[in-house]
Amino acid sequence: MKLILSPPNQLTVLRILLTPVFLVLLFSGESALRQWSLLVYIVAALTDWYDGWLARRWGYVTRWGAFLDPFADKVLTSAALIAFVILHIIPAWPVWIIVGRDVIVTGLRSYAEFRGRPFDTSRLAKTKTFTQLVVIYYILILYVARESFLQQKYASIIDSLLHPTLVYALIVAVAAITLLSGILYIVGNRGTIRDLADAERPELKDV
Repeated sequence: MKLILSPPNQLTVLRILLTPVFLVLLFSGESALRQWSLLVYIVAALTDWYDGWLARRWGYVTRWGAFLDPFADKVLTSAALIAFVILHIIPAWPVWIIVGRDVIVTGLRSYAEFRGRPFDTSRLAKTKTFTQLVVIYYILILYVARESFLQQKYASIIDSLLHPTLVYALIVAVAAITLLSGILYIVGNRGTIRDLADAERPELKDV
């Protein structure tokens, strides 16, 4: 129970629980509730930074946390991107590339962490995470602003910043960086992946 109920893991679970709250508010159809969705997303994202800080500061690093933390990150990020697809803000195909890459890499990394064989994280992977967050916040803030009183005063600016061509270019760029980082991630850790695969194979026995 200590591993599950440690403060960092509690924050990680909170991030997962806040994800459906964010979605309900975003899809509510009410301008005020959509504005609250932005606040909920920010709070959920902040738990990612804070649970990592707590884990390092107080030594709450566990195998359970190593699995749950990246899983919660991908749940929150994927939920936002898929929501944008449903709202017809971005196309679907780049999102499936992003989500597919993150599911594969996060699954491999979590399993490796669980088996005590952590993956090496590349600098491009960190760039990928940063660009994903920037684009998500960019779209979410402008979408919420368009649904608020700011639309009356800054309609032309908001519409220009959310122009379909610009948004399309941004999400395609993020998908390209995400896919490339995934390929480099797997190539750079191919030795660990091979060792894990060999460990799972049953030993051949003489008949």
